[in-house]
Amino acid sequence: MAARIQCHRLQVSPVLHRFIEERVLPGIGVSSADFWKGFDAIVHDLTPINRALLAERDRIQIAMDAWHRRHPGPIQDMAAYRHQLESIGYLKPRPATFASTTDNVDVELAKQAGPQLVVPILNARYALNAANARWGSLYDALYGTDAIPETDGATKTGPAGEGYNPVRGAKVIAFARQFLDQSCPLASGSHANAVQYTVESGQLSVSLRDGTQTGLQNPNQFIGYQGDAARPTSLLLGNNGLHIDVVIDKTKLIGKTDAAGINDIVIESALSTILDLEDSVAAVDADDKVLAYSNWLGILDGSLKEEVTKNGKTFTRSLNPDRRYQAAIGATNAVDGTVTLHGRSLLFLRNVGHLMTNPAILDGQGNEIFEGIMDAVITVSIALRDLKRKSATELRNSRTGSVYIVKPKMHGPDEVAFADQLFGRVEAMLGLPNNTVKLGIMDEERRTTVNLMACIKAASGRVAFINTGFLDRTGDEMHTSMQGGAMIRKGDMKSSKWLAAYERSNVLTGLACGLRGRAQIGKGMWAMPDMMAAMLEQKNRPSQGRCQHGLGAIPHRCHLARPALPPGQCCGIAGIDAKGRNARSD
Repeated sequence: MAARIQCHRLQVSPVLHRFIEERVLPGIGVSSADFWKGFDAIVHDLTPINRALLAERDRIQIAMDAWHRRHPGPIQDMAAYRHQLESIGYLKPRPATFASTTDNVDVELAKQAGPQLVVPILNARYALNAANARWGSLYDALYGTDAIPETDGATKTGPAGEGYNPVRGAKVIAFARQFLDQSCPLASGSHANAVQYTVESGQLSVSLRDGTQTGLQNPNQFIGYQGDAARPTSLLLGNNGLHIDVVIDKTKLIGKTDAAGINDIVIESALSTILDLEDSVAAVDADDKVLAYSNWLGILDGSLKEEVTKNGKTFTRSLNPDRRYQAAIGATNAVDGTVTLHGRSLLFLRNVGHLMTNPAILDGQGNEIFEGIMDAVITVSIALRDLKRKSATELRNSRTGSVYIVKPKMHGPDEVAFADQLFGRVEAMLGLPNNTVKLGIMDEERRTTVNLMACIKAASGRVAFINTGFLDRTGDEMHTSMQGGAMIRKGDMKSSKWLAAYERSNVLTGLACGLRGRAQIGKGMWAMPDMMAAMLEQKNRPSQGRCQHGLGAIPHRCHLARPALPPGQCCGIAGIDAKGRNARSD
């Protein structure tokens, strides 16, 4: 490695130093002198605390191992076990009732519910694809996956190997029309029988095969359109806070054979994305970190591009622009007759946890600094570029002035409090208001799970995300109790009682801490992209009398299922009644 550059007590790799000086600092309003002085102070002030937290992990694990060796096998005396957890500081006192005060959270986390992607930030193409997955073609998703089986001639290729099979296409269109009937039903008739869509006096008008005219059952679901009112090229509909874009083009392959000219249905899909510096990447030195930080910078300032070759054609992939529509009558989010929707997924960045170090920077004693501290300082500094973008025509990530950082593998409330302290120091260094940096807590370590309420309270002004994680959580379950004897296989844990309780508790605790309307409460991931039929079957279970919150079978249909519950009856999640109000205080 080339000679390091001395910045106060820090010894910085030249490639990282050059990146910060030439690409990060210009334009963010922080001088080089102030940056390195502040960075140095944060590293040397907080490193001892970080080390002490890791030593506490070791102390607790040693005590846990010793207890399990004295009490092998399944736990016989749960009261004694709980006393042990409390006596060694593993289980903290449950805090008094409190409510999160997190504010300035973007709507994708605070109000909307939808899928979230996780992608390695070292791969620019993946990062761009994920950011652009905010909007996706329903036709393509149905045609190209096993959501529709390849039976009865509905193969993905035609009988003679053609790239498009009209038999499968017809099934896709039928599925999509049924989707429209379910999400945005007409006042009479079916979208399957529509022959023309027009806009009359700011409202949607639909002509049916039988010659009748109708509109939407709920006219407020019509948000806006593109093109001429008499011949719109797209119709924007809304359902449950999400949007559906019906694309009309009679010159294209599908549209010219469709009675109403519908060529595609584009739906609002991945509302948020975690760009990952941790689980899905291996960044072991300064070169790796600079690549990761460079992609984060490029995707925030809109400059990230990637040459892509597909089907023999090469093109440049970049970030999608925002989507603009002429507003319908009564559209609540219209400005000067225009509805503007975010064209990209809201981006989190998952920093490295408290454990790892990295040789990109050494401290005053020549030790590698903690990578989580390095990530916090540099990635938030980069995010200043997004915070300073105010023009309505510029691509922006947060419209509320927030930076979203997911922090993984934290063990309990003291480690969450340290993350809160770290981000507070970075905010002070950069001149940002308190709690500008929003924290995502990965509930993936058992000491966090059993103390989740205390964890949320430790950063109650900045928590904007809690989520479960099957792989890490089961791994920690094994590690924590491995001295107790043999455990069930990891695959069997998916159907175990404790895992269901863990996921249910995560939702209940988040709601009890007042995260509704302030944060995202997530649930694991679907890690099998080739099994979309299985995903649809699982996600559609609420219509069969299962709770849509993912809690499995229930003795009654929850208020999100059909038929809806009468007011005052609930599915048991923090007492939310059929109108979404708190029905009980627990």
